[in-house]
Amino acid sequence: MNINELREHLCSEYPDLCPLFSVEFGDGSLTVAAERLYSAASDMRDLGFDRLGMVTAVDRGETFELVYRVTSREMRAGIFLKAEVPREDPHIKSLCDLWPAANWHEREVYDMFGIVFDGHPDLRRILLTDDWVGYPLRKDYEDERMIRRPDYI
Repeated sequence: MNINELREHLCSEYPDLCPLFSVEFGDGSLTVAAERLYSAASDMRDLGFDRLGMVTAVDRGETFELVYRVTSREMRAGIFLKAEVPREDPHIKSLCDLWPAANWHEREVYDMFGIVFDGHPDLRRILLTDDWVGYPLRKDYEDERMIRRPDYI
């Protein structure tokens, strides 16, 4: 299956999301509702996406954009699987049982953004001390030790 065949398959499974699927630089991008992330990820794994390479988040102000990058060695294709999580009460189901590599990646996102991964086997800080207050990669994070950069950077 190549990336275009994959697109056709995903469009048949997620017709309302088909317009959101794009191919850039040989990688696909699929944005799903937060409540559909786990089922979409499960479908990706069943289709042969056997490797999770990264998990990150982007602070968009009112929401966080959660980004998973999964690849298929057999298809030689990659997908950015994305979902928006509300800033207030940011919870989403963990993908650790689909890809064990998500464990540390989700912990890092939790540590830096405060997004809670429900069902995660060991959700605790991984980079900062347990007594750290706040989440440093949030745009509203404040710390007196921070050096503010100009807006143009």
